[in-house]
Amino acid sequence: MNDFLKKHEASITGTISVTDRLILKGYLPMSYPEAAERFFALRGILLKEFKDFTKAQTETLKVHAQAMAKKENRPYEYLNGYVRKEEYVRKIAERDGITEGLICVLAMNEENHTFTLRYGEGRPRLKKSSPRCLTLYFYYLDRHFGFMHVRVSTWLPFSIQVYVNGHDWLARQLTTKGVSYRQVENAFVSIADCGKAQAVADRFPTLPWEKILHVFARRVNPLFKTILKGMEYYWVIDQAEYATDVMFRNHDILDELYLNWQKHAAVCTQAEDVMRFMGRKLHGSFNSVIQTDAKYRPTVTRIKHVMRGNWIKMYNKQGIVLRVETVINRPREFRISRTGRGKKAVDWFPMPKRVSSMKRYGDICLRANRAYLQALAQVDNPAEAYRQLDGLCEPQKLSKQRIRGLNPLRERDRVLFEAVVRGEHFIKGFQASDLAWRLAIIRPDDPVERKRCSAKLNRKLRLLRGHGLIVRISRSRRYKITDIGIKLMNAALHLRTTGLPEILNKAA
Repeated sequence: MNDFLKKHEASITGTISVTDRLILKGYLPMSYPEAAERFFALRGILLKEFKDFTKAQTETLKVHAQAMAKKENRPYEYLNGYVRKEEYVRKIAERDGITEGLICVLAMNEENHTFTLRYGEGRPRLKKSSPRCLTLYFYYLDRHFGFMHVRVSTWLPFSIQVYVNGHDWLARQLTTKGVSYRQVENAFVSIADCGKAQAVADRFPTLPWEKILHVFARRVNPLFKTILKGMEYYWVIDQAEYATDVMFRNHDILDELYLNWQKHAAVCTQAEDVMRFMGRKLHGSFNSVIQTDAKYRPTVTRIKHVMRGNWIKMYNKQGIVLRVETVINRPREFRISRTGRGKKAVDWFPMPKRVSSMKRYGDICLRANRAYLQALAQVDNPAEAYRQLDGLCEPQKLSKQRIRGLNPLRERDRVLFEAVVRGEHFIKGFQASDLAWRLAIIRPDDPVERKRCSAKLNRKLRLLRGHGLIVRISRSRRYKITDIGIKLMNAALHLRTTGLPEILNKAA
């Protein structure tokens, strides 16, 4: 993203990349029916006693939660119906002046993965089920992680969820290290020393997560002292968000720039670009849908690009921070370097959800955020470029040959600009064959027709070179887009797709 930062360095006060929302889930080694049946057999419990056994453990977990709340002099509340829990709990913390420790315990009936007893051959069997059951939420203002919660299902297999936010963790680390900052909700709007803050933020994925999570689990689940003695949760990453925040000097600067960025992201970002941001390549066997959608909020528009359950978002945070955020829900879409089972050599395998992959999660997301910002570097305010489009319409000369003028409103010239101004072309340039494929110039078998198509393609390349929009890369057959080419072609596309329709709508 160096080009992006260099282009707007006069308006930027700093950048920070850090894990945002992180949802971790723990599963005991009895999370599927056969394992649960072995659990009962080892403890001498008949399967027909499953329901009574589960009710007894639910009551134990409930009593423990009430006792924790009473000991800390905090409320234990049962909520019926839909409630925005985070907002509700923050109001409790503000009302009671909580600065550290347990805020409250909330109890709700929610769907959870559990089992039900069914008839089987010779004896009853456990089958997977998802009924509504008592679920406990322990909300904390933790000394290290800030606002967080632990969610516990009170029915077998007692799955657990831990939510933390990397921005809150970083804020407490910066306070400890004496680095001044200003934070609004979960965004830093200013940091005195961004370099030092980034060094601290990079430590977040390398924390001893399994040890930390086991501590949280044992704090809220008393069953580890009885029926779960000797067991441990297996921890996985359910959802990971990694944000890159670019902090601007004031609202006016970002508001003007963001308007152009969101239009570019919504109109010009193609499926190939989204895959490239995520380190993937478009191939013939790819049969999934890649979506770009915009969500209009009261103060800002959020742009979101989705690919197979993972996505990249861009939005204006607090009116002064540009946030680009990559979210991984399906890690097996990506690769991780490790030793294979039964092998000595290191190779690339689909990335698992286990917490030991967190560093790789962060590397993938950071690369995607940087690629996205690099793509935004080509976006300019079209007002100045509009004035320069007159020269594009005038004939030029290339090697003493006359080159016709280009017309931004002509359909065939618009198609040519769209074929050239693509995200992948800004990285390593493009070949004539790349342009031919985008323009649907198919190479025929007939020699005469092939020569005619080749001449047609060469005329288009000469047209772009004559106007200084592209140049040939020395000692290669590749071309690259010039700075003036980026500015003028983007302005021409903006005029055709956005500027002119807006003018016509206003006139109507």
